[in-house]
Amino acid sequence: MKTGDIIVFLFFIIGVTLFGASFYRKNQSADAFSVGERSVPQWVVALSIFATYVSSISFLALPGYAYQSDWNVFVFSLSIPFAIIIAIKFFIPLYRKINSPSAYTYLEMRFGPWARIYVSMCYLLTQLMRIGTILYLLALSVNAVFNWNMALVIVLTGVLVMIYSVLGGFKAVVWTDAIQAIIMISGAIISAIYLVIQIPEGPVQLIKTAGECHKFSLGSYSLNLSESTFWVVLIYGIFINLQNFGIDQNYVQRFIASKTDRQAKYSAFLGSFLYIPVSMIFLFIGTALYVFYSLPENNLPPDLANPEAGDRIFPYFIVTELPVGISGLLIASVFSAGMSTISTSFNSSATVFLTDYYQKFIKRKITEKESLKVLYLSTLIIGILGIIIGIAMINVKSALDVWWKLASVFSGGMLGLFLLGTFAKRADSTAAFLGVTAGVLIILWLTAGKLLFGKNTPGADMHTYLTIVFGTVAIFFTGSLLSLIGKKLKK
Repeated sequence: MKTGDIIVFLFFIIGVTLFGASFYRKNQSADAFSVGERSVPQWVVALSIFATYVSSISFLALPGYAYQSDWNVFVFSLSIPFAIIIAIKFFIPLYRKINSPSAYTYLEMRFGPWARIYVSMCYLLTQLMRIGTILYLLALSVNAVFNWNMALVIVLTGVLVMIYSVLGGFKAVVWTDAIQAIIMISGAIISAIYLVIQIPEGPVQLIKTAGECHKFSLGSYSLNLSESTFWVVLIYGIFINLQNFGIDQNYVQRFIASKTDRQAKYSAFLGSFLYIPVSMIFLFIGTALYVFYSLPENNLPPDLANPEAGDRIFPYFIVTELPVGISGLLIASVFSAGMSTISTSFNSSATVFLTDYYQKFIKRKITEKESLKVLYLSTLIIGILGIIIGIAMINVKSALDVWWKLASVFSGGMLGLFLLGTFAKRADSTAAFLGVTAGVLIILWLTAGKLLFGKNTPGADMHTYLTIVFGTVAIFFTGSLLSLIGKKLKK
């Protein structure tokens, strides 16, 4: 990387931190810290939703996937309209009516304290792992570009994001998200245009070469449940996106922060739909990279010629092919995607801790000053734990992969519980608890059954995408069925 690129990169990082910290004077209450006093402009909320959805994983993984495969993952983007329509119609009005900073207040109202604690604990554990993973991936990309020490990058990144998350609160998070979203989109568009220009015959050659290699394929349309077919990805996408936009605290806080119900729905619609064309640009970049590096005059180093090195191709192109300054902007784009994800996790996790734990079990009546102290301190603790996890992943990533899978088993019951509470009006606490138990057992079976009992275990050949689908369905139908049985027995 040239000096100009390093200057652009550092200017962006320092600028975002100072801009976020500048909201300190507007962050003088718990309501301001958690939901921005419910006065955030709808376009800022929309861009923040988009930035929260796009992480640095997406920025690197989508081009990498398209480079080494096809556009099958784009079907995931196509599932967004189905999920967001359900979220807008049922979940957003529900959260705004309850008017609590925590998404999980509803579950206690519906099924009792155990439901709220179960789901909020799953959320906090997954957010810690998410923070650590993003910090690790950011350090990995910076190490590859600048050769900086990974542990140092993890610590500095975590501290910088903590500074503006604590000082600026929710408004700092969403406004920096909006800036980062604009930079991400600009960086992706610039890369796509530059790639097309670098191919001798332009878009004609790109489309022809990629088409001959079936690079634009959306996958098989067969009903095989053991492969990543069009239908498997679509169904998986509907459930995952419904979990994101319907019950995830990261998004629910943004719905609450809007001034009116209409603005909340508009922001959710715009922020989610924006991902569809942007993800298409990311995949286009991967396909264009495949065509670009298939040209005789463009040779990859031996370590990148391996088809499995897809995720590293785009960073290599950024460093070696883009003009000075543009490379720095693109690296800043990758970094901004990660920073927006981390800051969101900091703010949302602190809000959940205050609302679902401190005010619930430690001190119910709390002053604004005490609330802010709890929010500040919990943000710092969550940040420190995330940094520790990120550093640990440098050397013991395999152990943490196991923890990721374990966390996904328990968090897989979250969506089913919300759906049961929303659509099965007669479901009671007992039915919900037994439904969650059944769903978690099914998720555990589909996740670890093959490992424990061999490849002939029923469901062992099922694609991993379908784990959350069957787990969620099991929770909903078990809870609903038990509620009907219980009602008849009472009669």
